[in-house]
Amino acid sequence: MTSAPDRRWRRRMPDDATPAGGAALKRSLGRVDLTAMGVGTIVGAGIFVITGVAAAEKAGPSIVLSFVLAGTVCVLVALCYSELAAMVPVSGSAYTYTYATLGEGPAFLVGWNLLLEFVIAGAAVAIGWSGTTVSALNSIFGITLPTAITAGPAEGGIVNLPAVLIIAAIVAVLVGEVTLTARITKALVAVTIGVLVLVVAVGAPHIDPGNWVPFAPFGWSGVIGGAAIAFFAFLGFDVVAASAEEARSPKRDVPFAIIGTVLIATLLYALVSLVLTGVAPFESLNNGAPIATAFGALSIGWIGNVIIIASIIALTKGLLLIVYAQVRLSFAMCRDGLLPQHLAATGKRATPVRLTLVLGVCCAAIAGLLPIDIVVELVNIGALSAFAVVCVGVLVLRRLEPTRERPFRTPLVPLVPILALAGCALMAFTLDGLTWVRFAVWVAIGVAVYLGYGRRHSVFEATRVAVSVER
Repeated sequence: MTSAPDRRWRRRMPDDATPAGGAALKRSLGRVDLTAMGVGTIVGAGIFVITGVAAAEKAGPSIVLSFVLAGTVCVLVALCYSELAAMVPVSGSAYTYTYATLGEGPAFLVGWNLLLEFVIAGAAVAIGWSGTTVSALNSIFGITLPTAITAGPAEGGIVNLPAVLIIAAIVAVLVGEVTLTARITKALVAVTIGVLVLVVAVGAPHIDPGNWVPFAPFGWSGVIGGAAIAFFAFLGFDVVAASAEEARSPKRDVPFAIIGTVLIATLLYALVSLVLTGVAPFESLNNGAPIATAFGALSIGWIGNVIIIASIIALTKGLLLIVYAQVRLSFAMCRDGLLPQHLAATGKRATPVRLTLVLGVCCAAIAGLLPIDIVVELVNIGALSAFAVVCVGVLVLRRLEPTRERPFRTPLVPLVPILALAGCALMAFTLDGLTWVRFAVWVAIGVAVYLGYGRRHSVFEATRVAVSVER
């Protein structure tokens, strides 16, 4: 079962990537459920949160090209994800895939970085939810909440209380059965897509072409930098991969849902970003609620209020799925013994209640105290690093296990994985230097956690030793 004597590089083959610690999740999600969850996360949360920051600080009106570039890279990554997801249909996403291809040590670091991605992403969406809600209260009802309870210390406040409260509400939903999450998601996906279509339809007649001049004020480097930020908006397909263990037919349905959600999102994001930067000067969108900002300045009556309220609903749905995914990733790592295993215990509803509560508290603390720009860049560097390893994993497993059954095969290997890897690297290197420093600190902490705890408590290692003793 191992590919090298060093314990850190022991691989768990796809056939062995089944629950090792006893706890298991219920397979209850069909193709429609998975697709709705992917579309529900991709189409909504990102566009409602990061469009303004990416346009104002990186790309200007050419943010539309950034979304197309990010979407193209995501399609390539999604093809790699789909091959491994079909081969290893259990919880854990890229963490589980890396365990099967590169070994336990790299898998832990991928899972550690994905944990950063999901927790910070949840915080980012909660911040966007707070900004949109505060704006709606002000513009619709004339209620102005004090900065002290609507912003963190870096923005002149004490705590972003609305962001903390919405995370608490999401945690309360997620401790129930996963089918409840799926039902709520399907109900809200239609609202999300509807509001984005309404944004395009209502906003298009109010476009001022002068707002698109200059179209690329930061040049092509700005387009690439914008794509690195916009990458946050495409993280929903990872939610699909993370839910593979709860899919009824993961080998067939997970690849379908992963690829389909990325293609749908790219089209919608390009259209919405064109409208937003055409309706309002891109400099004015530099906040966590760009749609509310753009349409709040227009005299379009009740329709503008409908868009803002629907944006809040869509953000709620996006946050629900992001917190869901972070719990499923951590569940896999805890069940494998690489993080405290008792946290993976499931309650009578077959959901990991302890993990949900712990991660909810962490997510709420970040959302309550940090500003949106720092949060978004940390999300993307964690995601890009994990996605790059998945691409490498496809190449490695094709070489190590060329005859293994692959229900879905990434086309044009090695070209597609190499292009996906290059795209991830290109966008990652445009991120701010301080973001890299924060990321390096996080990785260093992860190495210490693995060497000090995970390596010694690994369920896979314990199983291997027990088999050796019996022999």
